[in-house]
Amino acid sequence: MRKASPLRFVPILFLVIARIGLAQQEIAAPNENLVVEDIPPIPTSLVEGVARYSDFRSASLASWSPTQLEMLISTRFADVPQIHAVKIPGGARTQLTFYPDAVIQASFDPRQANYFVFSKDIGGGEFYQLYGYDISTGDVTLLTDGKSRNVGMVWMHGGGTIAYGSTRRDGNDVDIWVMNPADRKSDHMLARLEGGGWRALDWSGDGTRLLVMNEISAEESYLWLLDSNSGAKTLLTPKSTAKVHYGAAAFSKDGKGVYVTTDKDSEFHRLGYLELASKESTYLTSNIPWDIDEFDLSEDGRLLAFVANEDGFGVLHVLDTQTRNQRSLPALPKGVISGVLWHRDSRNLGFNLSSARSSSDVYSLNIASGKVERWTFSETGGLNTSNFAEPELIHWKSWDGRSISGFLYRPPTKFSGRHPVIINIHGGPEAQFRPTFLARSDYYLNELGIAMIFPNVRGSNGYGKTFLSLDNGSLREGSYKDIASLLDWIQTQPELDPNRVMVTGGSYGGFMTLEVATNYNDRICCSVDVVGPSNLVTFLQHTSGYRQDLRRAEYGDERDPKTRDFLERIAPYNHAKQITKPLFVIAGQNDPRVPASESQQMVEIVRQNGTPVWWLLAKDEGHGFRKKKNADYQFYATVLFVKKYLLKANEK
Repeated sequence: MRKASPLRFVPILFLVIARIGLAQQEIAAPNENLVVEDIPPIPTSLVEGVARYSDFRSASLASWSPTQLEMLISTRFADVPQIHAVKIPGGARTQLTFYPDAVIQASFDPRQANYFVFSKDIGGGEFYQLYGYDISTGDVTLLTDGKSRNVGMVWMHGGGTIAYGSTRRDGNDVDIWVMNPADRKSDHMLARLEGGGWRALDWSGDGTRLLVMNEISAEESYLWLLDSNSGAKTLLTPKSTAKVHYGAAAFSKDGKGVYVTTDKDSEFHRLGYLELASKESTYLTSNIPWDIDEFDLSEDGRLLAFVANEDGFGVLHVLDTQTRNQRSLPALPKGVISGVLWHRDSRNLGFNLSSARSSSDVYSLNIASGKVERWTFSETGGLNTSNFAEPELIHWKSWDGRSISGFLYRPPTKFSGRHPVIINIHGGPEAQFRPTFLARSDYYLNELGIAMIFPNVRGSNGYGKTFLSLDNGSLREGSYKDIASLLDWIQTQPELDPNRVMVTGGSYGGFMTLEVATNYNDRICCSVDVVGPSNLVTFLQHTSGYRQDLRRAEYGDERDPKTRDFLERIAPYNHAKQITKPLFVIAGQNDPRVPASESQQMVEIVRQNGTPVWWLLAKDEGHGFRKKKNADYQFYATVLFVKKYLLKANEK
């Protein structure tokens, strides 16, 4: 095994120059947490050229104040996002948390505005801990054990008590725990459960019941009621002959029913109402032929705000629970809306909005007046984003005649001739590329003249449960054949250069990248794999225990000999000799989902071909780089890789 060294890429000449104090003016060195192999020195001229594209900020809504029209948001001022207070629309963002790791989630106690609970991990390991924050003193208290994974925290509606899921008992199973954050000794296990897919969703208004979900896979989940005193559980959604998935769920105001999103009796997730006494369901959005992604019920129980995923775009709706008619809403910019959250006054609705020309920012809608206000104005590195490329929805016919879609971003007209292409494949695999702000990737469009295609291959979310299941188990190969068909489509486009194509992706998109690199090596000129598995057998064996069953439901159980043989047969690792085009592999040492060993083993075996392989490992990151200094270096190195192996692919 080749020993990694942060200085291995540095030529001797550079070391000599460094001693006389000139290197800092010419070379951007990696920070101390990055392990770099075979990546050439990054010129500071490159850093300066891309800098503005690395300085975009974004913001997301965390929580409304229960007593004032104020909010907590998450945004980044320094290296990682932290929690900030914003008191008025467009007001100052006052930072409250200061940690080397990101803080995204925070929630006020529903009864008081001077106390909230937030969640944070260390080094990207995703073993989240809960902390209490006293605004009046600035004191922070660790609420959980500091070791287990703690997720899905929800407040009792009257405040004072939280429920959450924890792996504290054995490191794998997620049990439901209950605590009064003001008294850590009150922390106790409410229900001992089996499996890693459990999470608390909502308390009944009287606090006597807790609504929880057990997710088996992206296609199968179940809702349960827990008695908040005894922990006794009652199944609300019995198993049927066909798999049914439930997403969001919340009690109605009177506690007589539960609002849900589900694909029961439908291709798509509809918003429905499940009456607890009769167990009968009524569907409220059958007129919308798209998935309902999320919803939030107003405090008075009269209004349901929900978001429909319409061909990737997020469209906001508000429904009156008494008349079951939708309210008329003001026009909003076309993009992706998420994180809908009612203020306790039941009039003001907060949400996040991102588009191709705007990073994620926080907005509110006053449902009575129709007034929309923007609470955050995230910086865009000094760039005018009003002319950034808008996505074009494209379709192509795949190998089996099925229509596959994606989004094409074209570079500005100042770039003539046929454009090089980057194909960027999303993770999941049960995810979906949606037309949000590209941030750093806009550099490839605007400054290098590269077209970008973001495909939603079979197995992607958002197109119905039949499409979602088309890559399960032994159908896995169909999804990367969809990319082969995309390569065919690119050949038919007069503005795109089929001889200069790079494929990239993160997580499962990284696996897809390696599949394309091994199966269609002669049709691409390079590839970039970010935190992707290289062999689904070793991946399933080594991913964190709380995730194994969920992933086996998607990929198949590697403990079954027939399934294992299939997974070994399609593993990129076992076909690494077919990769002769340059490869860049990126991983986080603390990744609990896709262990860094998946990337390392691919690097080592592809190098045996004599193929150029760049290797970047962050010792303080997990499943993707969150810290700006690490993400920036990854960006610099990727730009260098693109210039060397994509833009100059046809040069002799």
